[in-house]
Amino acid sequence: MKNFPHRLGLQQRVLPSYRVPFFDLLAQSCESMGLFAGQARPVEMIAGGKPQIASYHEAKNIHLFSGAFYLCHQQNFIQWLEEWNPHTLIVEANPRYLGTSSAVNWMHTRGRKVIGWGLGSPPLAGPLAGFRQKSRISFLSKFDALLAYSQRGADEYAALGFPREKIFVAHNSVSPKPEQILDRKPQTVDRATILFVGRLQARKRVDSLLHACAEMESKPRLIIVGDGPERAALESLARDVYPAAEFAGARHGMELKPYFAESDLFVLPGTGGLAVQEAMSYGLPVIVAKGDGTQDDLVRDGNGWQIQPEDYGALVATMKNALSDMARLRKMGEESFRIVSEEINIQKMVEVFVDALNSVDRP
Repeated sequence: MKNFPHRLGLQQRVLPSYRVPFFDLLAQSCESMGLFAGQARPVEMIAGGKPQIASYHEAKNIHLFSGAFYLCHQQNFIQWLEEWNPHTLIVEANPRYLGTSSAVNWMHTRGRKVIGWGLGSPPLAGPLAGFRQKSRISFLSKFDALLAYSQRGADEYAALGFPREKIFVAHNSVSPKPEQILDRKPQTVDRATILFVGRLQARKRVDSLLHACAEMESKPRLIIVGDGPERAALESLARDVYPAAEFAGARHGMELKPYFAESDLFVLPGTGGLAVQEAMSYGLPVIVAKGDGTQDDLVRDGNGWQIQPEDYGALVATMKNALSDMARLRKMGEESFRIVSEEINIQKMVEVFVDALNSVDRP
């Protein structure tokens, strides 16, 4: 494992539980690491966590406005910098966080480097697009390097003029490197099992998945793992549309293993979804909706399909295609396992972070 032989500071708006293993692994690769993060808004329903190795300081988040006008101010950011005194700082590359520019100035005044970490910067539209574009370019120019979640994000940063040699792609990952692929039994089309894992909310489009299963000639077994505000409505819909659907409720950690083990295909018809990588680590092919670009590097022709989140016809057609050849599905599952084993996992993500840190540390 590569190392960064200095004191690191890392800022996040919030500290979700799924990110804790990555932060602790990164902390092991540094001389020491301090983490500054606050709490999410209740409406976001983000489960918080606490690292065991990184030194965690809980910030006081002040949330202003909402939607497209949302801003966040984190109190005592500069005070934390003075106390932690990092050699290098990594911050979220998001201009909506009001303290970022002051933190960058604090570091640069002391001759220290700052790396921005973000999803990318997609093209803007609307009457203020030109002004907003200039503001983005000015904001990004403050950083000494950028870490992008995906290749698409890196390309978007480069399109704004940020030097490509200073952009590092750390594929967004929440799962460790899997050790061994499951030995799955041969399966026939008429006994295929489809799995969904995620929070039951409207944007996940589980209703579309229920309707799509009803259109399959083979009538696959459908397991829905998760809980959320839409559960009662979805159970009611299932009774009318696809009574064979099984609602397993919320499951976490090792509780998920038997569901992944007995499934043949993982389907995420809506946006978001951290379970995709976990499904791949169990050797499952995947069907996912296109999102912010992080899926582009993860889901390829060899291991799955990407569809538009609002395209029900594409969902049905893709599921029929997937279930038409079980031998092909097994091979695609093997490719899923290879991708998360060799290319995209939290260990690889840490390596890229350390590469970026060491690059800005060179004279």
